[in-house]
Order: sequence, then C-alpha cells, then structure tokens
Amino acid sequence: MKILAGNSNRSLAEAIAAYLNVPMTKAAIRRFADMEIFVEVLENVRGEDVFVIQSTSFPANDNLMELLVCIDALKRGSAKRITAVIPYYGYARQDRKTGPRTPISAKLVANLITAAGADRVLTLDLHATQIQGFFDVPTDNLYCEPVFTKDIVASFPSETPMIVSPDVGGVLRARAIAKRIDSELAIIDKRRERAGMSEVMNVIGDVEGRHCILVDDIVDSAGTLCNAAVALKEHGAKSVTAYVTHGVLSGGAVARVKASPLEALVTTDSIQATDEMKGANNMRQITIAPLLAEAIHRISEERSVSSLFD
Repeated sequence: MKILAGNSNRSLAEAIAAYLNVPMTKAAIRRFADMEIFVEVLENVRGEDVFVIQSTSFPANDNLMELLVCIDALKRGSAKRITAVIPYYGYARQDRKTGPRTPISAKLVANLITAAGADRVLTLDLHATQIQGFFDVPTDNLYCEPVFTKDIVASFPSETPMIVSPDVGGVLRARAIAKRIDSELAIIDKRRERAGMSEVMNVIGDVEGRHCILVDDIVDSAGTLCNAAVALKEHGAKSVTAYVTHGVLSGGAVARVKASPLEALVTTDSIQATDEMKGANNMRQITIAPLLAEAIHRISEERSVSSLFD
C-alpha cells in the first residue's frame, strides 16, 4: 500500500504511517499565487493501493479541494484503488433539508469525492450514520468507543462514572460507551420555550454525587457542552468531563471551555490541535492513529473492518 497525506493533519498521517511501518508517499502539494491548489505525486503509483489521509476541517473548503485534487492526481497516475481516509468529514451536519430551498451539502460533498475518483471512503464517527448511504462507493464509518473506553477506564480506576448524552439525538452514541464500561446513562433534555428565551436544561437521571462524562461527536462553539456541564453541576454531579470525537472548536470555543465547569475536554486528533487548545489546562487530545491504521491495514488485506469493534 501507499499513504499520501494532505496538509490538514500531517501529524496524524505520519503517526498512521509509523504504526503501519510504511513510508509516506512523496508529493508536492502547494498553492499558486492565486491560491489554486497544485498536486504532484513524486512516486510511481501505477497499480498501487493508495490511501489519501485528509480531514476536511478548517479551512474546510481548502482542505476539501486539496483532497479532491489529490484523488484526481492519483487517478490519472493509474493507481489501482484510491481510498479517501477522512478522519473528520466536514459538511456532515448538513445531512438533510432544514427548510425550503436549503442544500444537503453532506450529499454534495459525497458526490464530489466519488466523482474525483475515490474507490472507497474510510471515516470516523459521522454526525449521522446514514451519510454512509450518500456515497456510491463502499464506505467504512469507524467508531471511537474503544479509544474513549480505554481512556475513561484509565482515568476513573476506582469509580465507574455515569455516561451522559448532551441531547436526545446522541443517546445511541452515549449508550454504546455506557454498555462497554457497564455504567448508567443520563440524558440532557434541552428546550427553548420560545424565541429569545434561554434554553432550559433538564437532566434525566440521578447524577448527584457522581462523576459524569458527556459524550458527543462534534464540539464546535461548545455552548451546548458548557451549558450541559453547568446543569449537571447544579444537579449535584461530583465532576464533569467531556469526551468528543471531533474538536472543531471555532470562534471563542476554547475560551468558553476554559471558563466552564468542565474538568477536562478530551478530543481525538482527527482535527489537528491549535496552539490555543494546546495551552488550555482542561483540554487534551488522544490519538486515533492506531485505530485508523488497523482499519487501513485490514482494508488493504481485504479483511473485516467491523470486527475491530467486536
């Protein structure tokens, strides 16, 4: 196999390559003066099984275009199979029409990746699992539960914490982790009574005196997460920690998390950490490189990927 990395998260790509003991494919990925993207693969890829690692995180449009141009370059270089490895799939939150004359951008991006020449897609914790059906090529959606479970057990050795879903839509994700550590589940029910009124947070479940862990797939502005942490503390939680797969953390999110009751916000390195995030004392990243590397290895050998989660 060959591994080609875009510029969105080279450190993760290098960690995956090191785990697999495969050298990174040499390529020149640069910008012209008008910011057009140019890609030149500097090795022979004819007949090769190539994995392109690129998150479509900020700047989302640049990184997406870079992925598409990389795929096209490999296709025209006669690669046998091209797998787009997208640790964070941007535009995933636009997975349905939210009103008249609005796009389904998650489907549009899937079409672009397929049209560019990707033969299959490997991604992590899609915002909605049905996005797999937006692709006309085989798509593997990995889950972060094994990585999070291992870290949770190590962080709470003497007491089983309570798993909390920050909203009703994330219950399945939270329940999967609760089942792995044999824990109870609580749910935050948030509602806005009318426009202009602040959200009311109701906690479903007894969290008093418990270490609580919020589980979610994406943290962007961090408003909901921080409000949920406040609600849990008001209901008597001993501590509140959050485990979130994709740390988008746009705008003033990092400052919001630093000022919140969260003891820790743990994200994966699906999106490269900013300097501001690295400087926050209640934020840290855990790596998904071994999980992605194992999935890549199994795909290259035509073995089961789903058995990773048995």
